[in-house]
Amino acid sequence: MRVVRIKEDNCVYCHLCEVACIVEHSQSKDIIKAFKKEEKPIARCTVEFNYPVSLSVMCRHCEDAPCIEACQNGSMHRDERGYVVVNPDTCVGCWMCIMACPYGVIKRDNRREVWGLSTKCDACPEREIPACVEACPNEALTFEEL
Repeated sequence: MRVVRIKEDNCVYCHLCEVACIVEHSQSKDIIKAFKKEEKPIARCTVEFNYPVSLSVMCRHCEDAPCIEACQNGSMHRDERGYVVVNPDTCVGCWMCIMACPYGVIKRDNRREVWGLSTKCDACPEREIPACVEACPNEALTFEEL
């Protein structure tokens, strides 16, 4: 299984990973439409900054994922690729996964049609390389085998 690796020495706090994530998870997958004409999805990664360090924080797809353990109806699960994902059709928005995540990377979705449901990095299932990795100009994010 390949995972996103973070090299904080290369991060320049540009937030392009967040932009790429929003566009990838938008309806149109078009940057202008995603930001100006559609209800914008939330980025599933967050760039953190504490001088002099900055880095993109996202799901680690933990081997012993506490979010899966905390999910009472099985909405948080591993997909066929081995990544921890949430099923928005069965998630009830109890946020137990949000409280259980040791990295604080599971977020509450605020879009109207899915308000309050949990959302997190899904490693871009329709892409060979996650959008955040592909958008990073400084190779602060790489997609490598475990």
